[in-house]
Amino acid sequence: MAAINDLRSFINVLEENGQLANISTEVSINHEIADITASLARSDGGAAFFTNVKETEMPIFAGGVSSHKRTALALECDPKSIIDVMGEALESSNGISTELTTEADWHENCLTGDDIDLGVLPIPKHSRGDGGSFITGAVSVTKDPVSGRGNLSYNRMLVLEKNILGFNVNEWRDVGTFIKSRPDPEAPFPVALAMGLDPAIMIAAGVRTSVDELLIAGAIRNEGIKVCKGKTVDIDIPAHSEIVIEGHIRPAQRAPEGPLAEFHGYHGEMWDSPTLEVSAISFRNEPIYQTIIPGWYEHIYIGNILPREPLLRKHIRHIDPNADVIIPPYGNGFMAVIQIDRDNPGTPKNLAMAAMSAHINIRNVVVVDRDVNMHESSEVLWAITNRVHWERDVFQVGEAQGHEMDPTADKRGISTKVGIDATYKRERREYGERVAYPSIDLSNFLKG
Repeated sequence: MAAINDLRSFINVLEENGQLANISTEVSINHEIADITASLARSDGGAAFFTNVKETEMPIFAGGVSSHKRTALALECDPKSIIDVMGEALESSNGISTELTTEADWHENCLTGDDIDLGVLPIPKHSRGDGGSFITGAVSVTKDPVSGRGNLSYNRMLVLEKNILGFNVNEWRDVGTFIKSRPDPEAPFPVALAMGLDPAIMIAAGVRTSVDELLIAGAIRNEGIKVCKGKTVDIDIPAHSEIVIEGHIRPAQRAPEGPLAEFHGYHGEMWDSPTLEVSAISFRNEPIYQTIIPGWYEHIYIGNILPREPLLRKHIRHIDPNADVIIPPYGNGFMAVIQIDRDNPGTPKNLAMAAMSAHINIRNVVVVDRDVNMHESSEVLWAITNRVHWERDVFQVGEAQGHEMDPTADKRGISTKVGIDATYKRERREYGERVAYPSIDLSNFLKG
């Protein structure tokens, strides 16, 4: 497999491995891009590469990290090793520093001054409940004004004018903290939006950590990520970006921003958000626009699964060194499935509590046996249906802290967490092994 160092090499790897859907039929940025990409995710049909977009000459890419298979390709590892690779990359001691260069792919074209127009970019309208055209696939690159540490994050951005974006800032996240830490918190704050990236950078940007996330991306690639100074902001920006938008967040100049489809499966509410004034738009020749379908699988994989599965596994393996855990995308980041070789009736409950305490988002935990494919929702549902006595095998933890956007929680994030022991209780009733039919290569039987 060819080495991945930018979006284009990743697209090539996806195509080589049958994980790319090349779509040449004309489509619109208004809902169709999102609808098709979401449908591909449902059917494991690969990432989407749109080459005939009605509103633009730019191709559009989406869904790169929205399945187990494509995540493994992005991380250049075996699917069974995803948690191991992420766990190693998340160890701060394994971070690899960036490599500063004076040349960048996105230097090939640049719009400044009166030439700035966000309309040159095919910014989609995704969900029908969204409040407009949102940039969702850009990584926000900022710098701590106190320590100088770089930071990557995701922020939803609504197009307001040709050079103005509504920039959603959670006040308790890094960008909000950086803004407030300055002598004048209302002063313009520099930011760069990098788009069309090596998936290692996309994955690293979903991690909330106290180190520069570009070091995590370097650990994933086992080499420093090349960065280049912005044209109008003093920020180190990934050199192999397809598109870079530079500008300044204006905390004192706010505008209504939203709604947008969120990871929990509903539309997030309107925010009175700071605005971002664009100072430059730079891009490669024949650039590829990248988007993330909000409230769907890639959104959940990057923000809720990849950064958190290593943490959950570390916690549960203090109890059972052989236990496995996943955060399935259909649970929107609120659910975990644990797989064990059950040896003690109390172990499933202890493991479920460990997962709940590992990260506040986890409020539903299902524990299954080895004969259940934890990656298949139908298998997990089978175990719940056929192995759970609801009065004896389900427990609740009331008034527990969760995510403030959890639809089941109050505005402080307080909710009830639920553990389900869906393991086989041989001590209650002996049925033996499950009915099983091995998978068959049907091509040997359906010829002609």
